[in-house]
Amino acid sequence: MLRGMMMNEPLLVTSILRHAALYHADTEIVSRTTEGPIHRYTYAEAWVRAQKLANALAALGMQPGDRVGTLAWNGFRHLECYYGIGGSGMVCHTINPRLFPEQIAYIINHAEDRLLFTDLTFIPLLEGIAQELAGLKGIVVMTDSANMPRSSLPNLLCYEDLLAEQPDAFDWPLLDENTACGMCYTSGTTGNPKGVLYSHRSSILHAMAACMPDVFGLSASDVVLPVVPMFHVNAWGVPYAAPMAGAKLVFPGAKLDGASLYELFEAEKVTNSAGVPTVWLALLNWMDATGKRLTTMRRIAIGGSACPPVMIQRFKETGVEVLHAWGMTETSPLGLANTPKGKHRDLDADGTLALASKQGRPICGVQFRVVDADGRDVPRDGASFGRLLVRGPTVCSGYFGVADSPAHQAVPGWFETGDVVTMDADGYVQIVDRTKDVIKSGGEWISSIDLENIAVGHPAVQEAAAVAVPDEKWGERPVLVVVPKPGASLTRDDLLAVFQGKVAKWCIPDDVRFVEALPHTATGKLLKSRIREMVTGAPAA
Repeated sequence: MLRGMMMNEPLLVTSILRHAALYHADTEIVSRTTEGPIHRYTYAEAWVRAQKLANALAALGMQPGDRVGTLAWNGFRHLECYYGIGGSGMVCHTINPRLFPEQIAYIINHAEDRLLFTDLTFIPLLEGIAQELAGLKGIVVMTDSANMPRSSLPNLLCYEDLLAEQPDAFDWPLLDENTACGMCYTSGTTGNPKGVLYSHRSSILHAMAACMPDVFGLSASDVVLPVVPMFHVNAWGVPYAAPMAGAKLVFPGAKLDGASLYELFEAEKVTNSAGVPTVWLALLNWMDATGKRLTTMRRIAIGGSACPPVMIQRFKETGVEVLHAWGMTETSPLGLANTPKGKHRDLDADGTLALASKQGRPICGVQFRVVDADGRDVPRDGASFGRLLVRGPTVCSGYFGVADSPAHQAVPGWFETGDVVTMDADGYVQIVDRTKDVIKSGGEWISSIDLENIAVGHPAVQEAAAVAVPDEKWGERPVLVVVPKPGASLTRDDLLAVFQGKVAKWCIPDDVRFVEALPHTATGKLLKSRIREMVTGAPAA
């Protein structure tokens, strides 16, 4: 076999920030800080501070392979952790603060974190679980000495003081590109959360795919604000993709309400953003109430859970393109992104919206299969549904510290996502449901997502969930649980009428329950197990 004659340079995340510092040195990184003020600096300055952080970690006795946790919002110091920790051969373990405290303690202990970086916001949370965190050697508060809190936490260190003591340059190790650089735990809706280890190689390849025109489409002329948190799945890879492209980065900190996001979008001339539907619903409602419009936004990526077509339409009416996307913690996370092909130019408005409502087609490097109960591929006709399988260099092969890992490999070599989907001849995937949420009525499957999308299309509905309830005759029947918009007048019959002609009669929900709010997971998805309990009064099995 004849080998290529190319330089054998490993793919390391350090190269991303180095590139940004060298060739986009004066491009800004803007952060709304926990302390309050807006912080501004450049990629060149971030590169120096990431090296200072790497030196500080070495001075604290951290070793290659050590897990270093972060409990922090989207901000410039968190970005420095991504590169300073991962680039020096350790693992940057981002932790979701929206999980239950006992889950956070479990995750820190299971990962065997030796050091933890935290924003000021989470000091009370850590104080509540401190006795369970015996393995931690210290907690670094991501602030300056003037804002250091009084706390009962032991071994509390100041981030800015640590960096001030260190030299500006660090001798980055030449790592194997398969070395772990990041770690994120699943949200743990069933059982304990499970840890996914990202390698330098997978992170680089994922960032390259994210930058492509049919995914985030980033360039050096863009301004990117990731609403999706850096504490979950690397903010969908944006902290790697934006510096790779040389795009300006804007971090929103902890303020994710409609008014605060709009203020940053407009002040910093943001062109691209990404987040879950619940955040965008709040922004759209705020803009409707105030008469505001986004003036520089070009594209918003929406994922985490299915984006209702009405949301895509509402953004389109303001001149903003929605990129519907799909992914999981286990897929780094991007797996599908929805942009039209040339053949779709002549679609009418309804056809265009129907296409945009699908989760998308596979990004380069990731393979997808849809199989039936026996593991046989179903037709790619956009109608036949089955279980979604995925594999590729950005897909996990197992979970950290879990016996008999990899799990989810009922079909050898493929990761089973737990989604029921259809796929058409062009590769566009549409999620029918999660396997655990699909409603099985009289031997037929009813998509809860389809019912929810129709419901939220009603002008008086703010949010809706469709769940199964036991039925003696049919096995299960769908029931809608609905949050009306404030001040709206809405009846059961009003809502059920919108389903006529849009789904088969046997798919129409049997009943509607009105509630003030719906429960969500730590990552913003509808918590179907809790909603089923609300409807049936029985705990989830």
